[in-house]
Amino acid sequence: MTEEKPVEAYKLKPKDAATLLIIRGGEEVLMGVRSARHAFMPNKYVFPGGRVDRADGMVPRPIDLQPDVAEKLTRGAPSGNRARALAMAAVRETFEEAGMILGAEHAPIRTGSPNWKPFYASGLVPALDKLEYIARAITPPGRPRRFDTRFLMVDADHLRGDIAGSGELLNLNWVKLKDAQSLDLPNITRLIIEIARRRIHDGEHRGDSAKIPFVRTINRRHIIGDH
Repeated sequence: MTEEKPVEAYKLKPKDAATLLIIRGGEEVLMGVRSARHAFMPNKYVFPGGRVDRADGMVPRPIDLQPDVAEKLTRGAPSGNRARALAMAAVRETFEEAGMILGAEHAPIRTGSPNWKPFYASGLVPALDKLEYIARAITPPGRPRRFDTRFLMVDADHLRGDIAGSGELLNLNWVKLKDAQSLDLPNITRLIIEIARRRIHDGEHRGDSAKIPFVRTINRRHIIGDH
């Protein structure tokens, strides 16, 4: 018999989150395994990412998103500042979980945020202009954690540093897009990999006027619409 979930589990409001697909040579993506101690998607292969921190919308960001990326991110956010906070979260989480910096040289920046001090200590600032926005998805009701996640993508040539995991993601490595589906993946990650592959190789959802795939769950099925 299927165990019923507490009513509270269906009332959880999704928290804003962002994930970054780092693509190498148009054929590989950086992935790692979530630790078994995580309540959300333990032991699954995922991309670096996590929920938005308050400081992500407050610290300096002298390099802005490309105008079309900013416009598309803002469609599903309460403000342009929140949209940029989502992009900043993806950059920060990638640095924290994978040790890689999506950054550009700039005059030194000081911040009181403990989450951003290590990044800015590198002498770089987030290179938000290198990001592409490729998809959005909301965790289905009833899960122990729920996120409203924006999936961003960037070419690996724009990142600096070596892969150095923090322990949140294990076995960080480059995975061929064509082989990734054989891994132990969350269902949403399978969909995002296919969206990324089609975007890279078939040109789907590219261009200023292109729609962004938005994945929602209806009657326990993933439905892909336009954002």
